[in-house]
Amino acid sequence: MNPADLPPELSNTPELVLAMRQIAQGPLAAQVQAIDQGTYPREVMQQLAAAGGMSAHLELPGQPADFGLAIKAMAEVSKVCGSTGFMMWCQAVCGLYMQTSNNPDLMGKVLNDHVQGLRLGGTGLSNPMKSFAQIESLLLKATPVEGGFEVSGTLPWVSNLGPDHYFGAIAGIEGQTGQELMFLLRCDAPGVTLKACPSFSGMEGTGTYAIHLKNLFVGAADTIASPAKPLIAQIRAAFVMLQCGMALGVTQGAIDSMWAVEGQLGHVNQFLHDRPQTLQAELDALTQRVMQLAETPFDKRTEFFIDVLDARAHGAELCLRAAQSALMHQGARGYLLSSEVQRRVRESHFVAIVTPAIKHLRKEMARLSAQEMPA
Repeated sequence: MNPADLPPELSNTPELVLAMRQIAQGPLAAQVQAIDQGTYPREVMQQLAAAGGMSAHLELPGQPADFGLAIKAMAEVSKVCGSTGFMMWCQAVCGLYMQTSNNPDLMGKVLNDHVQGLRLGGTGLSNPMKSFAQIESLLLKATPVEGGFEVSGTLPWVSNLGPDHYFGAIAGIEGQTGQELMFLLRCDAPGVTLKACPSFSGMEGTGTYAIHLKNLFVGAADTIASPAKPLIAQIRAAFVMLQCGMALGVTQGAIDSMWAVEGQLGHVNQFLHDRPQTLQAELDALTQRVMQLAETPFDKRTEFFIDVLDARAHGAELCLRAAQSALMHQGARGYLLSSEVQRRVRESHFVAIVTPAIKHLRKEMARLSAQEMPA
């Protein structure tokens, strides 16, 4: 696509973002209600992946890693459908696990198929991230056996899954205190059972299942890292930072919904707090901040990680405010169950509670800030 052929307002928009917009406003928009009610959009996910939407952050032949572009791509999709934006994040971080594993078995055809959307995957690191933050205990246990490990346990919910999917997981190694195994868990492997979760208030089409493992064998071919903590320390800022794409997109969608009724209801909406122009200015400033952080996603400094956590928390809080304000601006029409505004209210709640949730983010910022304070 030649930028000279674009209207002025799009001339500085990256081609990947334009490709995401075309898919989001076309086939994805046609399925948004069905996705919200439980339909997993496999074909749309594959289209987004094939267009490069979940791999811009990866170092690929002829392509330097660009975390800022990956976040913009996710935001463009999240503006239309927060569920799909979330699944883009799942796919994106799963690819990040593979590329940073230094395991040739995961960095060759497996990663290539993943990048192209031929295979889809998620991330089961909600429990480990809470465990490392001393919020809960590790739920998976790995027992050393000849040639690898046998893993057993249950994860209550993991997203962007299906019978032929996979995801990154972490298990504590029995008999080795403080040592963990990070591995690619294949949903079709012997010993793995997927069970449907209770119905959620939103995000129903995200392919979310409870995972039950009984003596799952994990060998070298599927090992991402052992010990796991050094790799987690390497990617933790990138992991959290990529989630900002969801918050930025859902917030922008909410602001757009406010402007959609300004001509009809502006005369009374002017008395509401959090008007669209105010929220847009705050969103633009946050986006600029996130883009600056995205220039150095693997910065291991504690103060940098605190900044990432703070930006992620700001995104969640802004998302909640924008979705709530959009409902107030739209009035009764926004209260219809079929309304995109009503859906975004529920999507904003998810942005606020998905790991790391706002309370988890604040806890980590307080803990890390205390460590940074001079004695």
